[in-house]
Amino acid sequence: MITTASLAPAPNLVGSDWIMPEGVETTPVYNPSTGETIAATPDSGPAEVDAAVQAAHAALPAWAETPVIERVRVLMRFAALLEANFDEITRLITREHGKTLAESRGDLRRGIENVEYACCAPELLKGENLENVARGIDCEMVRQPVGVCAGICPYNFPAMVPMWMFPMSLACGNTFVLKPSQKVPLTSIRLMELLHEAGLPHGVINLVNGGTAAVQALLTHELVRAVSFVGSTRVAKIVQEIGTKHGKRVQAAGGAKNYVFVLPDADMPKAVDGLSDGAFGCAGQRCMAAATAVTIGTAGDEVVERLREKLASFRVGPTDREPGGQMGAVISAEHRENVAGWIGESVDEGCELALDGRAFRCEEEPNGFYLGPTVIDRVEEPMEIAKTEIFGPVLNVMRFDDLESAIAMANRASYGNGACLFTQSGRAAREFKHRIKAGMVGINVGVPAPMSFFPFSGWDESFMGDLHVQGRESVLFYTRGKVTTSRWFQPGEGDIWAR
Repeated sequence: MITTASLAPAPNLVGSDWIMPEGVETTPVYNPSTGETIAATPDSGPAEVDAAVQAAHAALPAWAETPVIERVRVLMRFAALLEANFDEITRLITREHGKTLAESRGDLRRGIENVEYACCAPELLKGENLENVARGIDCEMVRQPVGVCAGICPYNFPAMVPMWMFPMSLACGNTFVLKPSQKVPLTSIRLMELLHEAGLPHGVINLVNGGTAAVQALLTHELVRAVSFVGSTRVAKIVQEIGTKHGKRVQAAGGAKNYVFVLPDADMPKAVDGLSDGAFGCAGQRCMAAATAVTIGTAGDEVVERLREKLASFRVGPTDREPGGQMGAVISAEHRENVAGWIGESVDEGCELALDGRAFRCEEEPNGFYLGPTVIDRVEEPMEIAKTEIFGPVLNVMRFDDLESAIAMANRASYGNGACLFTQSGRAAREFKHRIKAGMVGINVGVPAPMSFFPFSGWDESFMGDLHVQGRESVLFYTRGKVTTSRWFQPGEGDIWAR
């Protein structure tokens, strides 16, 4: 087992070997709750990536020919091991990410659900056939693996996002190279260990740590056939451009600026709970965060006042112990300063700070990367704070006289990940879900993230590609169809020489 003691290395996995590359720079891994450096991630380059891809390529023929039920049995054992080691893995997620233990349990639980869905591969991979497409001619379609696939992951969900990718890829008969975020490599290392304990043959999955150089090498390697990416929209566009230019399938999930609409008839306590959980869960570091409360009519003042009351007793603090804070630290000191800078920018743009989290100090862990929850009121559409993904514990409040103008504003935005509405009006809910331009819609829920058997369906600049992660779209992404048209003759039938 790879130790996660203080300053533990975060090695690459190539075939059966854990390797710490020599002569490369490393990136520190922090415990955000304390500011302590807990590991060092190697900045792998083209040589390390090539070794991992070659190992995956060598393992591909045997794995692709392994009966699907045998591939699935490995994943079933993997799911059982994830359950058996559930508490250990959630503590590891919390240690390197900073989210609460409850949030880490949710992170891992959503990942396990994707493994469970991948275990449905014998049903999901069934093809199609039709007799007599013409007289005496039959046609069938089967789905076959794409080849070597790669996954490039962000830091915000160390368990779930990698398991958006490799379980279904493996179930479909592909081999895989995983590149976790440099900021949270330890959870992915533990997942790889458990996969091998479940009986996955060596080389079927490999792990390469690194940054831009490793990503570039994966996107341009001739043996990589498909790339899954989750991160910012800026990088998603680069991944799609370079990957497709080099002949790869690409699914690239980008950023977001999600809206939560609140009508005056909403159940206000539940709406504010949804806003609070959506905006400040995982310290706002998720692409489905409730970034903006869009209040309609008289709802604005009540929403802001209730948020002030609720957040006044909100516990912010260390999450790597019980009892912990309701919200933890952000990922790094640099990110904390970046988020604080955007809060200051909002004041310069003329907004009102209903709650300012910049002054928060954690006495228990003064070196942790903490910000308090922040509520920015009277945000207007042209402002930069209204358009930029902050990725921190910041909630904008925008005010509109009517739902019509609010929907029009949201539909002008460049992103299209999530949008929610709190109301007791079925008519308003139907109008909203029909007209809003977002791939994931919530009615009286604050975070409309779908379960593993539905696609994570971002639109516009929240997603680059055609086939999303999760659900049946993931099966289509990790396979390609082969159509066979066949005809069988009676003796002498169709023999032009016998005429």
